[in-house]
Amino acid sequence: MKLMWNERYSGDEYVYGIQPNIFFRKTIEDAKPGKILLPAEGEGRNAVFAANLGWDVQAFDYSSQAHEKAMDLCKSKNVSIKYLVHSIDEANYKKESFDMLAFIFAHNPNRQNQHRQLLNFLKPGGTVIIEAFSKKQINNNTGGPKNIDMLFSIDELKEDFSQLSELKVWEEEIVLDEGKFHSGNAAVVRLIGKK
Repeated sequence: MKLMWNERYSGDEYVYGIQPNIFFRKTIEDAKPGKILLPAEGEGRNAVFAANLGWDVQAFDYSSQAHEKAMDLCKSKNVSIKYLVHSIDEANYKKESFDMLAFIFAHNPNRQNQHRQLLNFLKPGGTVIIEAFSKKQINNNTGGPKNIDMLFSIDELKEDFSQLSELKVWEEEIVLDEGKFHSGNAAVVRLIGKK
């Protein structure tokens, strides 16, 4: 899997674009900046946007190619982020140190354990946001895993994040325009909640 992602990110093109995910942008642009963690951040588009808003950004991905491109994007936008290369399972941040966790198309077969592990790094009162492909996306060719077990349902996310308050989870049909791998009509699931 790591080889596949390194190959995807190896060219000069930013395969998911350099603009932030729309749901991410709309959610954080009116929030008070703090410390944010972005798992599976890829080429850095969301991290750079958050840094431009004054957030203290930490991000990670297990693709070294993604890391290189994220650092190049930071340089071109004159912002600074901390970006490490490791898997979600290897995440080892200070407990309760982040004001926000943002999972933007962070799909993994070990979903539940990894979501709960990463929640340990969120401060009490901190916010979690998610946009991911729903299980209905299996019928589309507009992005996302082709393994239905790596796609999310409302009930799965409610279970994973049951300890959150003010929890809202819903599905939407949207039109993606995020580079060549996220393009067209898509079925997504979104989540916002407080720890």
